[in-house]
Amino acid sequence: MVSATYHYRGMPWQAHMSAAKAGVDALSRVLAVEEGPRGVRSNVIAPGPISGTEGMDRLGAKISDKDKKALGLMTASDIPLQRTGHIGDIANATIFLFSDAASWITGQTLAVDGGSLHTDSYLLPYPAGILDPSSIQRMIRPKL
Repeated sequence: MVSATYHYRGMPWQAHMSAAKAGVDALSRVLAVEEGPRGVRSNVIAPGPISGTEGMDRLGAKISDKDKKALGLMTASDIPLQRTGHIGDIANATIFLFSDAASWITGQTLAVDGGSLHTDSYLLPYPAGILDPSSIQRMIRPKL
């Protein structure tokens, strides 16, 4: 099954998609429990930003990185692995989950997103906040 990562954080204007994808995740977990005794595994791939897809086109792939930054939108430099994903990244994760190497994995949602799910911070911009040694001082002693 295919899900997404938006519903883990609460993405503005994506309530419809977030509800649907949360349902996919829940369905997979239930199927893992119900069908596991029959040897059936159920897992979900949750892609992050994947270049060249309809979702990326609709969510701003044609906007320049400078304009994305001004609007507060994610750019490739905001992703820990410093790039958007490729369709092949999703294919490789899918092949893994169908392989014998994943024979003990069921009921899981695998985020394939370059780590972007973990960078949503209201305290520090990513990665500048991590790379700037004075960031921690500003967090400890904010200017009033």
